Amino acid sequence: MLNFLTVGLSWMALHWWLLFIICGLGAVAGWKWRPETDEARSQRAQRRQKKESRALADKILMHGRKVHQRYPTGDVVVSEHDLAEELRKQPDTVATALNLLLGERRVKRAPLEGYWKLNV
Repeated sequence: MLNFLTVGLSWMALHWWLLFIICGLGAVAGWKWRPETDEARSQRAQRRQKKESRALADKILMHGRKVHQRYPTGDVVVSEHDLAEELRKQPDTVATALNLLLGERRVKRAPLEGYWKLNV
């Protein structure tokens, strides 16, 4: 038993750097997977939703630019449901992104319900 303890301590003395790395990885893993509060979880979900809305708004603008390049003489008017199908998103998510663009004055509501005019 004493020989096993001596061998173990001598191995740790020679490989201290390996033990340091293992302890560091354990600390990082513990910090990464720590329990999350409800408030932090909701804030993270809001940030993720805001980021996804921004990305979707950028995709809508890119779609409008492509349509305008194809048909340069007319206005680009899109339907919420058509955009949702083309971008494979839920219609309410597309409506949220369009409302975000409305606040930036990059789109206008068209006279028909559910249609938007893109300012490209």
